[in-house]
Amino acid sequence: MKFAYDRLPETPRLGLIVLQADETIETDFRRLLAPGVQLLASRIPSGTDITQDSIAEMGDHLTGAAALLPHGAQFDALAYGCTSASAQIGPAEVARRLRLGTRATAVTEPVSALIAACRALGVTRLALLSPYIAPVSARLREVLAEAGIATAAFGSFEESREAMVARIAPQSIRDAARSLVAQGGASGVFLSCTNLRTLDLIADLEAELDLPVLSSNQVLAWHLHRLAGLEGVIPGRLGRLPA
Repeated sequence: MKFAYDRLPETPRLGLIVLQADETIETDFRRLLAPGVQLLASRIPSGTDITQDSIAEMGDHLTGAAALLPHGAQFDALAYGCTSASAQIGPAEVARRLRLGTRATAVTEPVSALIAACRALGVTRLALLSPYIAPVSARLREVLAEAGIATAAFGSFEESREAMVARIAPQSIRDAARSLVAQGGASGVFLSCTNLRTLDLIADLEAELDLPVLSSNQVLAWHLHRLAGLEGVIPGRLGRLPA
């Protein structure tokens, strides 16, 4: 039987490295991606418990996870979807290891994306909510401080089991954000973790608190688009972030 090969459409191509345990980020990205953008994803092993040791182990798998993306693919932008691991491993080292596995014009992760979002909005003091135990959250706060972004208030659900993070009730997240902002001094809110269900909370919280509200998946999708030269074409749900 005779047949022909077609060239693939020349559309913007984004890549995403997802944690094995993450049940949230891909659903959020389907709602955040601009029309016509191609997204290719790979998964990386992640422990059942989130600890400093399990996060460090993820770093050893970054190159291998990137190498599982289609061989020969050139990505306009590639992202690693873990906030805490990006802080602990370091954004520059995350980018280096990903580039060893695949070709990407630009690389990002939630920490670099958050810093870029804060600068775009003029946010310098965050009310930061994390699902994780204190040692895991501490490094994120340190990295943000090094970038000139202080933690005005901090709260955590002290959850060490990754599978339970996606099951934290949105009402609990909403109540915790309100409580942190009530402490005063924040110029923005950050809801940390790509597995936390936050996307549908952003607009209402911004209206209620009169502050920018940022989340890991929201800033990561936003930064991917900007790095790929796709400003102004992202669907809604970005809150106060400029499309």
